[in-house]
Amino acid sequence: MELNLTSKTAVVTGASRGIGLATVRALIDEGVRVVGAARTITPELKETGAVPISVDLSTAAGATTLIDGALAELGGIDLLVNNAGGGDAVELTGFLDTDDAQWNGVLDLNLLAAVRVSRAALPSLIERRGAIVNVSSINSRLPAAGPVAYSAAKAALAAVGKSLAEEFGPQGVRVNTVSPGVVRTAIWEDPDGFGGKVAAAAGAEHAAFLQQIPAAFGITTGRITEPGEVAALITFLLSDVAGNITGADHVIDGGTVKTL
Repeated sequence: MELNLTSKTAVVTGASRGIGLATVRALIDEGVRVVGAARTITPELKETGAVPISVDLSTAAGATTLIDGALAELGGIDLLVNNAGGGDAVELTGFLDTDDAQWNGVLDLNLLAAVRVSRAALPSLIERRGAIVNVSSINSRLPAAGPVAYSAAKAALAAVGKSLAEEFGPQGVRVNTVSPGVVRTAIWEDPDGFGGKVAAAAGAEHAAFLQQIPAAFGITTGRITEPGEVAALITFLLSDVAGNITGADHVIDGGTVKTL
């Protein structure tokens, strides 16, 4: 299947590892010129051949810096992947223990980063009749399964995607959402990351906890998702092959979400 992405340009946020890094690699394999944005530029991102831009997208200035830099490097933007998310502010706290600072930190990175980057990129995307993919989470559909601020931010991100698809679709811009379940990234695999915190809260050893995730989360396929699988879905949605798909939320979770 020809995706017809050769010579396109793209900006991918949260590009230093995990889903973002896999997406950068997938797009470059399709002949796309990519700017990869991350707070910390990893050796793995540098090795892809993407143009790395170090920015803090939890700030308004970071979004402006990124898009100004991307336009200078690429000349215009055809494709945007809003993947930045997670963050140190995501803690295993209940509603009453989640203070304003935590809410603001989570919303800035998991919602407002995509809002700001999209707003800055849209003039070029409109001119080129481009496409956006926002990376949300199944927490938008299963809000009780995760920290309240994170789930709320991801639900809002999916709603923003619907709104952008409706507003800018007549101008040729498609906007879709991808909502992964558990993905094999550092978020889960790092003992000091979110997965480590969940394991500790459950009183489980981290390595054993990782092996138990498919059964504990009710994953029908019996395994967690690989970053490359999410990247393949994102790449498809950005391509001409998906030219009449917009305003949709595509779940990739091995069957974790059981409801319609």
